[in-house]
Parts: sequence; C-alpha cells; structure tokens
Amino acid sequence: MVTVGCLSTALRGIRELPADFKIHFISDRDGNPEIYMMYLDGSHLKRLTYTKAAEYYSVGILGIKQVVFLTDRDGNKEIYRMNEDGSDPRRLTFTSEDEDSPRWSPDGKKIVFGSHRDRNWEIYVMDADGSHQTRLTHDKGEDENAQWSPDGTRIAFESTRNGHQEIYVMYSDGRRPFNLTRDQANSWYPVWSPDGTRIAFVSDRDGNDEIYVMRSDGGATTNLTRHPGSDRFPDWSPDGTRIAFVSDRDGNEEIYVMNADGSDQRNLTRTVMDDHDPIWLTNNEIQFHTNRDGNWELYLMGADGSRPFNLTRNPANDGRGLSSFLNGDLER
Repeated sequence: MVTVGCLSTALRGIRELPADFKIHFISDRDGNPEIYMMYLDGSHLKRLTYTKAAEYYSVGILGIKQVVFLTDRDGNKEIYRMNEDGSDPRRLTFTSEDEDSPRWSPDGKKIVFGSHRDRNWEIYVMDADGSHQTRLTHDKGEDENAQWSPDGTRIAFESTRNGHQEIYVMYSDGRRPFNLTRDQANSWYPVWSPDGTRIAFVSDRDGNDEIYVMRSDGGATTNLTRHPGSDRFPDWSPDGTRIAFVSDRDGNEEIYVMNADGSDQRNLTRTVMDDHDPIWLTNNEIQFHTNRDGNWELYLMGADGSRPFNLTRNPANDGRGLSSFLNGDLER
C-alpha cells in the first residue's frame, strides 16, 4: 500500500533530526493494513493500531508527538488522531462519506483535509482536536490534495473547477482562491519550497508528465525536467537547493535528484525494480519506497544514492507515511 503525498517542510537551512525520531508507516504484515512505528534505523518496531479494518494514511508531527491517520473502521474513511506511541486514539470526523488526506498545519494547531460529505470533494479545515470543522472550497469541481504553505497562511490545492486539473492557492481561511497554472493541460501535485516562494508541480502541458516550478503567485513557470520519460512526485530538500523526483526515463521508475533550477539530473537508485516516493529527511538522507526485494519496503539512502538500507525487512508490503515538521523546529 502506497501512501501518496509530500513531506511538509517549514524549514530553511540544515535540518537535524532528534535521536528518537520516529517513522510511522503502513504494513499488512499482520493480515490487514495497520500503522506501525520504528526508529530511523529500523529498530524499536511497534504496531500502533489493532483493528480488522484498514488504516490508509498516517501523518506524524515532530514536536507535538501525535499522529493523524485515515481509517475505514467505522464503515467509511474517517480521520483519527492518536499519540505517536498509539495511545489515546480519537475519532475527529463523523460523516457518512469519505474523508481524505489530512495534513497538519505548520504550527500543529489545525488539520486540513479533503471531504466528500458534500457529494463532491471539497477542502475542509479543523482544529487539531476535531472541533470547528470549516469548509474552505465551494465549487462543483473536485478540490483535493491541500498543501499548507510553510508559514501556514496559504493552502495550495488541486481543482477540476475549470473542467481539467489545475493548481490553485487560497488563504488558509478559504478566501481568494486563485488559479496558479492557467493552462489547458492538467497540472497537479503542488509542493511548496521550504521558504514558501516557489511551488514545484507536475504537468502534461508539453505532451508528457514533467516537473515544473513556478513562483508562489503563479509567475515564472519553468519546465525543469524536459525529458520524454514520465517525471513525477517532486520533493524539495530542506535547504531548497535540490529536488528529488521519480522518473521512468531508464525503463522503470527510479529516484532522481536535480538542482532546483533543473540542472545536474542524476539517477540515484539504478535498479531493475521500481523505486517510489522520495522524501528528504535531512539534506543528506532520503527515504523511499521500493519493490527491489520482491515486495514493497521502506529504504533510506544518502542524498547521493549511497548506502541504501532496508528499514522494514519484512515479506509483507510496507508503505510509507508522512512526516511534518513544525515551523521553526530544528532550524539552524
């Protein structure tokens, strides 16, 4: 099970993780998808959820030591919260329709999420305890994949309100939604740069999936990858100087890295199996998802592709969760 999304960063410069940093992930090793926790070296593995239902998506937040996750234990997909060790699980949403993609605000006080409670996908926000649930988008199109700006004042999202997929931005209270991409092709997967001045995204406007970058006001759009292969899933390094991404340009999906201006594109993984979902944990380490061992596992490698290490080492399928870093935490 692959959990899709981006690593939320609100930092500039060098990030160092504490010795007790936890990775939360999804695994079906006990018969159904559940949430597990481990240390950065794969040790101290602990199962956190115990249900017969499926847990789909988990997002931990550094500094508050809590996890928000998505589960169908109530018959449809609802959002829950628990402590990072699995204690005190609490249901936050109570609807008969599916919720999706919860993400912490940079200050840890709010959660933005998608909801189908209005019979189409809209973006909502709530306090971290589930109170004050507020609808932010009001359109017949599908509004999804909300991403906080690093300072928490704006939210980028995907919308089909113009008949195809475009990237919009709005204030965090839903005011002044603005179309950033303004193109007849599809654009999706917005990812803020750590300083909030740029947004990387994917678009097929040049005939295939390429990675682009634009200013946060939609200006100065540039095709970074310019390759006939499919390039997707960009993720900024914490210092904003590099972007990791996935490309099939060598015949299968591999993880690449490039400078933030698109120069020096390099294949980091170089295997005959597929590698997915790169996320920068520090400027020197990238976590990713791979089936190189015959099943999906979580790996860690150096930012130059060196020292790939299997974190999960289990014959079941393991899929990554997300991590959020509070604004200002660990800043150098």
